[in-house]
Amino acid sequence: MPGSRSSPLSEAVRAAYRAGEDDETMEPLVREDAAGRPIGRIRDGDYVLFYDIRGEREIELTQAFVDAEFPHFPRAPLTTLWATMIEYHPDLNVRVAFPPLEEVEDTLSEVVSGEALRQVKIVESEKGVHPTYFMNGKRNDPFPGEEWRIVPSQEFEGYLPPPEMRADAVANAAIEALRDPALDLVVVNWANVDVIGHSENREAIARAVSTVDTHLGRAVEAAVEMGVAVLVTADHGTVEKWYYPDGTIDTGHTDSPVPLVLVAPHLPGVKVRDGGTLVDVAPTVLALLGVPKPASMTGTSLLVGVGDAGGPSDRPRAALFILDGWGAREEAWGNLILEAHTPVMDALRASYPATVIEAAGEAVGLPDVVPGRPGKTVGNSEVGHLHLGAGRVVPSDRLRIERAIADGSFFENPAFRWAMEGARREDRSLHLLGIISFYSSHGSVEHLKALLRMAAQLAVPRVYVHGMLGRRGEKPESGAIYVADIEAECERLGVGQFVSLIGRFWSLDREHHWDRIEKTYRWLVYGEGRPVPGPQGAS
Repeated sequence: MPGSRSSPLSEAVRAAYRAGEDDETMEPLVREDAAGRPIGRIRDGDYVLFYDIRGEREIELTQAFVDAEFPHFPRAPLTTLWATMIEYHPDLNVRVAFPPLEEVEDTLSEVVSGEALRQVKIVESEKGVHPTYFMNGKRNDPFPGEEWRIVPSQEFEGYLPPPEMRADAVANAAIEALRDPALDLVVVNWANVDVIGHSENREAIARAVSTVDTHLGRAVEAAVEMGVAVLVTADHGTVEKWYYPDGTIDTGHTDSPVPLVLVAPHLPGVKVRDGGTLVDVAPTVLALLGVPKPASMTGTSLLVGVGDAGGPSDRPRAALFILDGWGAREEAWGNLILEAHTPVMDALRASYPATVIEAAGEAVGLPDVVPGRPGKTVGNSEVGHLHLGAGRVVPSDRLRIERAIADGSFFENPAFRWAMEGARREDRSLHLLGIISFYSSHGSVEHLKALLRMAAQLAVPRVYVHGMLGRRGEKPESGAIYVADIEAECERLGVGQFVSLIGRFWSLDREHHWDRIEKTYRWLVYGEGRPVPGPQGAS
């Protein structure tokens, strides 16, 4: 049934804004029919297409529906059939529309392991998957000789942790590793700037930036003391471009380059070249270790004054320090990196070889042109860490999907057809579940619109949209605009109802906050949430 011209759900979102709620933590909204019954709940035998594209935050919600054994909260006695846009985890019982490309082999970690060198990855659990799973080419386990030291993130009330997070504990673990001469490569990620940068709290962001700067200084001091060559860089930008051109706050990622600094006073005369990208980082680390890069790495070392065989040490050691979300931009307006107190990073860039490298668009396998938007596709933590480890460009899932929409193969995808034809043949409902955003690294409303067009072509009888809102990378109150746009698209196509909405804080979790996932599950199955009155429809 087409959506109503009155855009009931978008009006409910605007009412939530007026009541002080935001997109990220919005309480669930559920449309009701004329009799006060929730419309479009997930029922036994229904088909679900989860169209998000990132993966790691989508696993828990998918598990709640498809795992045969699930101890985390009570579930309804129903069986549902799921397809996902990409592979969230190989063990999930789902169809996958865009399976992984061939495994990314010869990553930095694999090459280091193959040389019988020892390495350690240090990160707090909030970002645990990034320098491990993603940086290892989407591999779930460490390589031989590789250790993952995951510092537990803090428990906290509300949406954002304290700006300091566990940066001190990450630095302590890094210093311990740097002082262990048996470790050849030390990779460290500080998450603060990216995590806190998705807020509108200027003071908290400044504290996050300065906290990372302080603990970076502690780790660099230990590395210099031990003769370990350090590359300091980032995976993408965030708060260095905090404003849109009209002055509204941009809480998302950016298309800025990121800094790269080589701290290696024991390698006199070694410099770094300009014009690099994230794919050049892995070859650079290998050069510092004296390890030849494999032919599959198309990136090239950023070092000038030393060959690919590495430095003069008999047993060179290296460290890669990743300042998650720390972009590089010279313009001062809206640049919260420049505003923050960063004496360590300022001194490093002034005293040691430094440059900036590209971390967005085609340089990291993302579209270079965004239809209707200025600039290239912004970077993100998943793509950033994948390319830091891969040493070559890996086409992103977003790029593959958008090319499939453009050439028409999207509409013949076997996983999509299985779900849509199954729902039509068995007279079951089809549920389209995912992020409602244009810029989000989790997906795009354009992918949802393509699925709606396909459902119309295949005459699927009952199609329900369940959306997740998130402000990251979007202007204030943009969620209501996107919701109205999807409601209008349903009406134009004559297929689908946008029946429920929730803030992504509740639905996209990766820290095993099962109370949030249960809230989302009950929203989808039982219709628990604020009722949104609407015209009579299927329940």
